[in-house]
Amino acid sequence: MSRSTNSSNPRARPAPPPHRIVLTPGARRALDAASRLFYERGIHAVGVDLIAAEAGVTKKTLYDRFGSKEQIVVEYLAGRDERWRAFLDERLAAAPPSPAEHVLAVFAASRDWVAENGSRGCSMVNAHAEIDDPEHPAYAVITGQKAWMLELFTTLAREVTAPGEATGSEDADRLARTLMLLHEGALVAHGLGIFPDAVGFARDQARAVLAPYS
Repeated sequence: MSRSTNSSNPRARPAPPPHRIVLTPGARRALDAASRLFYERGIHAVGVDLIAAEAGVTKKTLYDRFGSKEQIVVEYLAGRDERWRAFLDERLAAAPPSPAEHVLAVFAASRDWVAENGSRGCSMVNAHAEIDDPEHPAYAVITGQKAWMLELFTTLAREVTAPGEATGSEDADRLARTLMLLHEGALVAHGLGIFPDAVGFARDQARAVLAPYS
């Protein structure tokens, strides 16, 4: 089956970066409240009235600062993504220099991240269950984060399969996609509580996948 590259499909076109705002101290308090509520209860279930009440501000203040609920959602998801990337950067910087160990460090970082920040699973996956319209301003944040993760795994897979080569290979692409599926499937299984330590299990499976390259 050929893969469609029809440019009329909005999902096939990369979305532009979302608009961001400068957060005042009051907006930051409101965003902190919204972020907790969105993650715990879901985006559609949380209204502006509840956010305002939890943050101790008025609805007018929220709209003055953010302009819309959609913008609050953008800031919530983009902020969580930024924190995850910074967290992962620290873990990769501290990992042993082996390319395979860098891959495993991603899984180890995710395991620690969900233990601290992810009792309900991946915020991007959860948000996509509620926001699947490419025209929504937060859609680019959701899909962009997953595209970034695949790009990261692809870069690491190239280092594993062909160290020092400037271009990748089909083998590297297959490995990257396998690692991505292990990683994302583990996040979903963790969020659903399917079995204990799903991300740790995925890390062990990733180690087995990487074994032929060692």
